[in-house]
Amino acid sequence: QVQLVESGGGLVQTGGSLRLSCAASGKFFTINFMGWYRQAPGKERELVATITSGGATNYADSVKGRVTISRESAKNSVYLQMNSLKPEDTAVYYCNVRGVADVFRNSHFEEWGQGTLVTVSS
Repeated sequence: QVQLVESGGGLVQTGGSLRLSCAASGKFFTINFMGWYRQAPGKERELVATITSGGATNYADSVKGRVTISRESAKNSVYLQMNSLKPEDTAVYYCNVRGVADVFRNSHFEEWGQGTLVTVSS
């Protein structure tokens, strides 16, 4: 099983910055994909940013230029640096990790973090 632990959410004023962290632990072979999603009250969960094992990144249009996703493979961790935050960035942010659980059994995994609340005050 794979466990994810998120941290870094909180309350920040408009224009401020936050850095979210997510660390994966447990039994798995490799991680192929890591990402951050968010869900605002009354809205569906949406993609914020993703990064592959090769370092390719993808960002939602709404956060481009303000958000940077990075990963530290040695620590099985992914980070989300968020700058110039806006009230519309207020949401619960979820870490998503996908990979290979057992290479001999060709089994894969996908796990979600518990979510961390980001609140941006105006």
